[in-house]
Amino acid sequence: MLFEPRSGRLAAWGNALLAGLVSPDEAVLSIVAEDAVHRVAGLPGEAGPVGLTLALGRLRALGVTGLRVALPAPGHPLGLSGPAEFNARALDAQEAVVCVGAALGLVPEVAEAGPAGDVHVSVTWHCLPVREAPPADVPSLGEAERELAEALREATVVLTRLDVAGSGPVAEAALSAYRARAQGSGQEMLAPGYPPRAVRVLALAQRVDLMVSLAHEKGHGGAVAASEMAARAEALRPVERVARRALVAAYNAAVEERERDRDR
Repeated sequence: MLFEPRSGRLAAWGNALLAGLVSPDEAVLSIVAEDAVHRVAGLPGEAGPVGLTLALGRLRALGVTGLRVALPAPGHPLGLSGPAEFNARALDAQEAVVCVGAALGLVPEVAEAGPAGDVHVSVTWHCLPVREAPPADVPSLGEAERELAEALREATVVLTRLDVAGSGPVAEAALSAYRARAQGSGQEMLAPGYPPRAVRVLALAQRVDLMVSLAHEKGHGGAVAASEMAARAEALRPVERVARRALVAAYNAAVEERERDRDR
């Protein structure tokens, strides 16, 4: 299954709702997806947690005009702008949504209950103050696409060489990701209002993320020497970083495009 962060779904469909391109029911159903329920806690003007429909309406009333994604990792505060409390919560969750037009951000807390095969997943989005400043290290769509292509060329060569004994799925995932750059994706991967290039970048970034996940899951594979294992880890690290940057650029593209149109 390709990586789709909950913050990405909230931002994409929240942006479509704020732009008047989808109904509240359609947006909420798409955001919740296979989870049981999403609620928002800490929203200004609300005494306790509220449902997504009410929360999105409240955010609009508070002046929110768009939603951006942050996908931070240790040493890489991607998409964050502070303060420290929000950054720490976002880093712990490895994702967050930052509002445009109001100094607020949303960090998910996921709870699971029930036996294997029948797990009930509930998500609470904690609304916290954020600093109004440019987000950290977010590339443009064009930059993200170029970075992905370059990283894939390098990583495919290295991973194929190091995984000779078990490289099938890893090499194929890498090659599929590279081919996706030219072919794009026929699947509707983002909400209405996103440019076609964002869909293409998201498709490629998700396949790159799949490649990295497969490489990690296969353990040592054919890389038996310590130096080879170190080389594989070194090859994966920048690819993983590039994929996260591209995901953020894709999910944020609707907001960036609207802001460019407004400034013209």
